[in-house]
Amino acid sequence: MSAPPALQGLRVLDLTRLLPGPVAALRLAELGADVLKIEAPGAGDPTRTMMQSSSDRVAGRPGAFYRLVNRGKRETRLDLKSAAGRNVLCALAAEADVLIESFRPGVMDRLGIGYETLRAANPRLVYCAISGYGASGPFVDYAGHDLNYIGYAGVLDQLASRDGTPILPNFQIADLLGGALSAVTQILAALWHVSRGGEGRFVDVSMTHVTHAHNLVAQVALANEGATPAVGEGLLNGGVPCYNLYRTLDHRWLAVGALELKFWETLCMALDHPEWATRHWSLGQAIGGPDAVALTQELADVIDKRPLGEWVMLLEPIDCCVSPVLTPAEAAQHPLFNPAAYVPQDDDEEADHGDNLMG
Repeated sequence: MSAPPALQGLRVLDLTRLLPGPVAALRLAELGADVLKIEAPGAGDPTRTMMQSSSDRVAGRPGAFYRLVNRGKRETRLDLKSAAGRNVLCALAAEADVLIESFRPGVMDRLGIGYETLRAANPRLVYCAISGYGASGPFVDYAGHDLNYIGYAGVLDQLASRDGTPILPNFQIADLLGGALSAVTQILAALWHVSRGGEGRFVDVSMTHVTHAHNLVAQVALANEGATPAVGEGLLNGGVPCYNLYRTLDHRWLAVGALELKFWETLCMALDHPEWATRHWSLGQAIGGPDAVALTQELADVIDKRPLGEWVMLLEPIDCCVSPVLTPAEAAQHPLFNPAAYVPQDDDEEADHGDNLMG
């Protein structure tokens, strides 16, 4: 008998749009919460038509973006600029456990439905405001998007190509980790406080501040050296051969994450280069130094001799922290995410397969 969802019975009002807030509410819904998404009359959430396919447009349905981040929620429309709409929201908030909004700081207060107003109607309400730069501070009135937030946080500088040029990531770090995930964490912490007899609280989520706080490896370098290493000169940004990216014969990429010595030794043996095993940062190899650079090139020359699929067949079964760099389409069909693609092997077959790969 399966247990009921952890958040079954939790009532959440989702006033958010675009990505961070809707994903935060989605995660709560996935945990069993009853989420009511409240949109403005008319066009509603802009993600209804953002990145909308032509087939969705012809069918008159919201695009995949909207459907993905709002699945499992109920929906309604309220005009919060009208007295009637605000009254309905106050009534809903009086019965809710959580309210999430992502307007610019001060908008809800100017509408007369800010935290203090809703708190008077429901002292146990956890009110979460997600914004780019926080509910107070020098940038409180500034607009922004993920690219701006990770730029200010010092994260975009750390996402660079080999020539040091910052890359444009197609993964919204500040929106999803600084915004959505942080909001869920802080909401659950506030709900714990309420469950212990405390009052509700205002949860202020600044995507930029949270992203900055999570830029930990760079902060370690600042503490130790007073500066962050250039690309190819740090332990985790290309300065060691055991933790690097290598192009394969078919112009794909192999991710080598053999950071610990035992994994590096296993990899070196599998590549028939046991002499490499002692050339490791934990044994004194200078990070970003001449030997690290030379060995990285030697390993690159070896990896370049076979296509990605062959390297995966050889190295994945021996557990040395080496993996393919998959496309999103490939990831969607991988056994990790698609159980139907998993074909278990019996012990004998797996052992034989491993012996063949190593031999």
